[in-house]
Amino acid sequence: MEETQPVPRVGVVLFVLKGKSVLLGRRRASIGESTFALPGGHLEFGESFEECGARELMEETGLEMGKADFLTVTNKVFLDKSKPCHYVIVFLRAVLADPNQVPQNPEPDKCDGWDWYDWDNLPQPLFSTLDEMVRSGFNPFPST
Repeated sequence: MEETQPVPRVGVVLFVLKGKSVLLGRRRASIGESTFALPGGHLEFGESFEECGARELMEETGLEMGKADFLTVTNKVFLDKSKPCHYVIVFLRAVLADPNQVPQNPEPDKCDGWDWYDWDNLPQPLFSTLDEMVRSGFNPFPST
């Protein structure tokens, strides 16, 4: 029997901004266990990046997304796991449809909970892709 090669997957991740804070949750998953990460997930067939971001934000946090903008894309291969994987990750900047919404945790098996963290004082450890972006000086906030 021939062993199949892993194939790249596409993820869409959101920098949800509120003032000078960003929404993060502590992961409960094989990739990035116990690290703080942005909300997001897998792009489904036929979805736009914005549709995926809005769906994933609602599924993971119960929050309704407002306006979203494309920020950047990364090409990340995770080789340090028992099952290597490859992700093309699309990053969007988003605001909430209603800034008074409060994040929920409808998927407690995947996340310990969501909260707002000041960009200049992020919790540690960060998910590897986010950590690399922060260390490179990336800033998700619009320049004024």
